Amino acid sequence: MSQDTLNFIFIGLSFALYIVIAVRSKAGSTKEYYTAGGGVSPLANGMATAADWMSAATFISMAGTVAISGYDASRFLMGWTGGFVLLTVLMVPYLRKFGKATVPDFIGDRYYSKLARGVAVVCAIFICMTYIMGQMRGVGVVFSQLFGISIPFGVMIGAAIVFAYAGVGGMKGITYTQVAQYCVMAFAYTIPAVYIAMAMTGHVFPQFGLIGDYTASEPIVPFLQKLNNINLELGFQEYTSGKMSTINMFCITAALMCGTAGLPHVIVRFFTVKNVRSVRRSAAWTLSFIAVIYLTAPTIGAFSRVNLIEKLHDTSYTEAPSWFTEFEATGQMAWVDKNGDGRIQYYGPAKSDAGTFSVFQGKSPVYPAYDAPEYQRIGTQGERLLASKSDDSNPNELWFGNDIMVMANPHMAGLPMWVIALLMAGCIAAALSTAAGLLLVLSTSISHDLMKKIIKPDLSDREEVNYARAASFVALGVAAYFGINPPSAFIAKTVAFAFGLAASSFFPTLLIGIFSTKMNKQGAISGMLAGISFTIGYIVYFQFLGGHDDHLLFGITPEGIGFVGMLINFAVAFTVKAFTADAPDYVQEMVAEIHIPSGAGEAKKQDFEI
Repeated sequence: MSQDTLNFIFIGLSFALYIVIAVRSKAGSTKEYYTAGGGVSPLANGMATAADWMSAATFISMAGTVAISGYDASRFLMGWTGGFVLLTVLMVPYLRKFGKATVPDFIGDRYYSKLARGVAVVCAIFICMTYIMGQMRGVGVVFSQLFGISIPFGVMIGAAIVFAYAGVGGMKGITYTQVAQYCVMAFAYTIPAVYIAMAMTGHVFPQFGLIGDYTASEPIVPFLQKLNNINLELGFQEYTSGKMSTINMFCITAALMCGTAGLPHVIVRFFTVKNVRSVRRSAAWTLSFIAVIYLTAPTIGAFSRVNLIEKLHDTSYTEAPSWFTEFEATGQMAWVDKNGDGRIQYYGPAKSDAGTFSVFQGKSPVYPAYDAPEYQRIGTQGERLLASKSDDSNPNELWFGNDIMVMANPHMAGLPMWVIALLMAGCIAAALSTAAGLLLVLSTSISHDLMKKIIKPDLSDREEVNYARAASFVALGVAAYFGINPPSAFIAKTVAFAFGLAASSFFPTLLIGIFSTKMNKQGAISGMLAGISFTIGYIVYFQFLGGHDDHLLFGITPEGIGFVGMLINFAVAFTVKAFTADAPDYVQEMVAEIHIPSGAGEAKKQDFEI
């Protein structure tokens, strides 16, 4: 049986399972569509939340970032996991007791304003659309490699599948589908890591292998030391040394952390359980399930980097492994023979932008034109990539996308075909699970918070669900377009923008709304608008308007600017609040009440004021 056939079997079976679950769990009411009826068990919700959380950026891109960046990639590990702790401690129990199923719903009622609700809807749309772009891109990358098709076509296939079970099933269908998707992802991520760890380190547990002995070399040295030595031999910095500035590292980590605590598609997951006690249990399960992936990602990144260097560096192109040719054919890897010796030289990650390589008459290697005649052009040594002489100072001859490392790793390690097929199914499950959750938040923000609460209050339940499904279709179309033409070819970077937007808009507004009884609507609205406007403007300037690194504010890149936007939100909100009246008494009493456990007596508002 061929590898392609096995891939189709594994993925086909997983798709069949997802669609059957979605159809059997079809939402019949707005409560089931938005919160799955509120009766999901903590264990099942923990698994579903973990699947919702572990997006294409986590599953596909994060390990690739670790492989390329080494220590600097810890910003994603620290930011995303630390943020989940903030979310479960500072946000979810109080929001759950408040009883509002969406973030705009909470903001609209807490700040007693339709305008506040409308601003929150706009923020949710920006956040979710940016996030879902990365997921659609991830689906395109996987389908491109799986079927040998273009990334745009892969994105369109993924969008159709997501709509089939998310737009129809709502939260009820998504929840139980994500339970199955988590199981697929967990096995798909850990089994290849175990195989590779045993082959490269002799340890069954990849984490022990990473810090243990590298048994394939003499004299025996720890694996990380082996990796550092390889990096030094090739002429660049140690794998465990940081290259990013301290302030930028801090800001990106903080933006990811605070953005996590403000993500609407994760917050809404905790409304699917029965009560606040179940919320806390569900959060504990979620952290346990997330740890399985996050503790494995660094090992996969490190193993894949060593595999890539040992299999390709200084290898004759004619003797390159067959998997390299396969990835080259789909545009995921490329080689240019700069020195004319017919060998693949790898000295570190190449730039993916124009200047290092020129592919197909100037097109970036990230977006190969599969239907262009130039795609068939072959270099003097048989390579598909043609050199750009604009950067002769860089001797590197190998290009590969960060997002391909997880999929390439089992090929490089020579793992069994069924392991590779399982990994492909896991990659698709990761992208689809998060895309489904984001799609639900987008659709409910439009149907419930915009249409029902602001524009057309007399909507029936059936009409509201129909609006949600129509919004899902439109949102997927827009997301597919930006999945094909993303703001960054690097999935994790695109997703980081979404976290920055959440950090600069929702996190401060939710935190103040929970812990400050006196904050009024004027302060909250002003803070949200100032924070997200600054963050969007900064990202657009550097990603679309040609902003140069010399223009960076304090050296902070767009991935970390959400932290500055968050500080602006806080500052503007409290400044405006100082010059306007306090929130009404009934709002202050309502906020104070959510801090008091059931049966504990009356709350004192001043005990919770900040």
